[in-house]
Amino acid sequence: MLQKTLTTDVKSWSQIIKPRTSLFDLRLRDAWRYRDLLFMFVKRDFTALYKQTILGPLWFVIQPLLSTFMFVVIFDRIAGIPTDGVPSALFYLSGLVVWNYFATCLNNTSVTFTNNANLFGKVYFPRIIAPLSNVLSALINFGIQLTILLVFVAYFCLFKGLTLHFNGYLLLVPFVLFLVASLGLGLGLIISALTTKYRDLTYLVSFGVQLLMYATPVIYPLSFLKGKYKFFILANPITPLVESFRRAILGVGEIGTGYLLYSFAVTMVILFLGVVVFNRVEKSFMDVI
Repeated sequence: MLQKTLTTDVKSWSQIIKPRTSLFDLRLRDAWRYRDLLFMFVKRDFTALYKQTILGPLWFVIQPLLSTFMFVVIFDRIAGIPTDGVPSALFYLSGLVVWNYFATCLNNTSVTFTNNANLFGKVYFPRIIAPLSNVLSALINFGIQLTILLVFVAYFCLFKGLTLHFNGYLLLVPFVLFLVASLGLGLGLIISALTTKYRDLTYLVSFGVQLLMYATPVIYPLSFLKGKYKFFILANPITPLVESFRRAILGVGEIGTGYLLYSFAVTMVILFLGVVVFNRVEKSFMDVI
């Protein structure tokens, strides 16, 4: 009788939690089942980020504008670095918008375990929800900054005589954004797994991201580079994504579809490795965090 009762109770359970037996048992379907929690995390991240600040979400606008102003003064007015014939403000802002999205995804995902240790230790939910919420929250910031960029583009077209022509890369913008988010997510997952044992990596991430920006054509065009330096920059998988986004918006850049395919291949490998490593570490990170 007792066995029959237990069997009936098991059949009535809506969720059964089992230990993972393989690194490739990712259970990504669970993330979809917990999509309500995912959107709640996105709302939490967006509202809490600037909740106790004076200007609030205006920082999404101020940060790229201030950075663009500094780049115009230093790299255009003083250094005289060319911008492929487009206004320097548009050139720098277009690079910053897509770069900020990548950097935000990477920085926020890299501290997933350390920032959510208390939550992970109290309740079960698919841990991949936390880094995914970082990517979606960053997408909101990207949308705001993209709107600023489009306003600037409209201003230069209407009042400064700038002429832009539609090109096929405009259709690739969603694909490019997917790769940017996936690359930031994959790298962030790998770093977050490492930081459970090596906490000093958290201090190197922001510094490393800043250095990586200078190895990406954010403040200079690819046409400005020659020889081995250009090859080194093209080896950076984020380079084709930044250049493709700029070419889609402004019609300038010399990147080709071959480099986009290279970036796609590298990004998928990094994302796969990131998810696998994250899956392995999440089973035991509470013992070392």
